Amino acid sequence: MRDEDEISDLIVRFDAVTLQRLPVRKHDVLTAFTAAGNERAARIVSAMPERDGVLVPEAVDRLLVRVHCEMQRISEEFQHGQRVAELLRPLLEALRVQGVERPLRVVDVGCGTGFVVRWLAARGGLGADVELIGADYNRALVDEAARLAASEGLAAQFVNANVFTLTEPATVFLTTGVIHHFRGPDLVEFFRQHEQPRAAAFLHFDFQPSVLAPFGSWLFHAVRMREPLARHDGVLSAVRAHTAATLLEAARRGSPGYSTAMYSTRLGFLPIPRSFHTLVGVRPGLRAAFMEKLGQRADRMGPFA
Repeated sequence: MRDEDEISDLIVRFDAVTLQRLPVRKHDVLTAFTAAGNERAARIVSAMPERDGVLVPEAVDRLLVRVHCEMQRISEEFQHGQRVAELLRPLLEALRVQGVERPLRVVDVGCGTGFVVRWLAARGGLGADVELIGADYNRALVDEAARLAASEGLAAQFVNANVFTLTEPATVFLTTGVIHHFRGPDLVEFFRQHEQPRAAAFLHFDFQPSVLAPFGSWLFHAVRMREPLARHDGVLSAVRAHTAATLLEAARRGSPGYSTAMYSTRLGFLPIPRSFHTLVGVRPGLRAAFMEKLGQRADRMGPFA
């Protein structure tokens, strides 16, 4: 185990090919956190119910749904839907200019309970030629996302699937707070899977590392989060976030068919949204049209390579 592992990394496991849920022994998770010196995580896990030594899947899923509900509140408060749309709208316009095959499928990788997809379906104004799909390994989260979308009357689809093996491939890949979970060779492999014939672009949103980010994240989560797991993992997400240099190197090694750059987002005068940055990847032939459609926001984009 690495000392930066989040609780949510270890309490649930799936076979990457079949998506079959694998049993997680509570003792193994406790031992891993104790060996890493993370007694706080061990205390949180110790309170989770077990059955014959295995963490109860239903209890874990209920906890994760609650955590994602808290994450949605943060996303709403800090206008994350607007942050995504700020880049996605001009990207889709550029794809249309370039005559990319329709429909334009925007797929949220590791969508959780689907806040980004649901926000875009409700407020994004993306156009009738756009399909919004959320994908996650955890069926409980996907089912909750679908339930919420149905209750809100939204045109969005949620699937329990490996997004890189979908029969109907993505045009644009999205993630929020996902890429820091991939480390080393796994990060390069993640980007390698973006090299698909119909895929034209990706937008990966995550924390921007800084000296103040861990303290700011701790303060905010202590005030706003109720679930101990959410507090623990939320702070650790800021601590373990990749630098721009790491993301660019991994993307360029894994996805050489894309031009990549970092985009810095600012919404009003709020300091926390400024701690986000976005790894942008577009096919080389799309780059000029995309930058033109960005307009004044193009000055927030770093150099493409």
